[in-house]
Amino acid sequence: MSTASDRVYFFDTTLRDGEQSPGCTMHHAEKLRFAHQLASLGVDIIEAGFPIASDGDFESVRAIASEVKGPRIAALARCKTIDIERAGKAVESAASNRIHTFIASSDLHLEAKLRITRQQALDQAAECVRLARTYTDDVEFSAEDATRSDPDFLVQIVQAAIDAGATTINLPDTVGYSTPAEYRAMFEMIRSRIPNADKIIFSTHCHDDLGLAVINTVAGLQGGARQVEVAMHGIGERAGNASLEEVAAILKIRNDVFPYTNNLVLDQIGPTSRMLDEIISFTPSPNKAIVGKNAFAHASGIHQHGVLANPLTYEIMSAAHFGVDANTIVLGKHSGRRALEHRLKELGFNLTKEELDQVYTRFTALADRKKDIYDQDITALVPQTTTV
Repeated sequence: MSTASDRVYFFDTTLRDGEQSPGCTMHHAEKLRFAHQLASLGVDIIEAGFPIASDGDFESVRAIASEVKGPRIAALARCKTIDIERAGKAVESAASNRIHTFIASSDLHLEAKLRITRQQALDQAAECVRLARTYTDDVEFSAEDATRSDPDFLVQIVQAAIDAGATTINLPDTVGYSTPAEYRAMFEMIRSRIPNADKIIFSTHCHDDLGLAVINTVAGLQGGARQVEVAMHGIGERAGNASLEEVAAILKIRNDVFPYTNNLVLDQIGPTSRMLDEIISFTPSPNKAIVGKNAFAHASGIHQHGVLANPLTYEIMSAAHFGVDANTIVLGKHSGRRALEHRLKELGFNLTKEELDQVYTRFTALADRKKDIYDQDITALVPQTTTV
């Protein structure tokens, strides 16, 4: 891996950070099933879990490492010996594996949470990366709360991790505090101050507390990162992580601005989304980009008219390209004659202009009273004398 390339690596953390969010707990069989689907999606790295957290999580990570082929299988570990050892055992059977270890780099976290000095953090980071390298040649180091860390100390701890053998460096916006310009600048600063930075993969990991996780992620790519840590539907701690499907769509649709390649099989996004719906306790908001049920729906008469004339008028991408179902024309109080006529023809009715005017008048009156309009409602509006 080299940042000289424009290849972006997708690191999926749905099974780790995603599962940590309320309502997203998965049992063993569900995690294994979803990991197989992530392999079909073409993600490069699956963060399968946090093995030290429980015996169940350890067994799930170990099963994924043994059975899922294709992606590199990663396990998370704090910069603690017991965590590293547990993670190493969990992923040892994978054809390609990774240990992802982390320690805080911000003074706030060091003083209030860990109660250690900067020097102790440097020592722990280096020691645990070296230990992780005894289990695998692929070690990722994360400087937790990187975006609120002193820049000079951030450079120090990143360099210490690289010197100890880390091959991927993650600079997370742990609390979703950064802005796109700041996040991009942090990567540019670190890469300019680290010797041979082009030999290291730098990674983004953004949380959505201010609604900036996705745009911060792509800003990180512009700053030189070549790995993105994402989750399906953006699930994760608090407001969640950067959404895999949104980052993927941006890189596809706006490749003119973000000229990067990746290994995702885009038409597997829909099946992956639907599987996640089946496993966790909630589905995405209807207006969720790409996978929400209204993402490709049009309810305004003006929009419906345009889409029926040429989909490009109001659609910048095809639902089929991402393997999702499109509910293109939704009839309601904002719909126009053109949309109603289109649906009537789909139902087999060919009305004259006068008949259409009558049905449209009845339709608007009904739509003012009824939120959801079904095909049987529309059929009932058509005069019985009308031929099909």
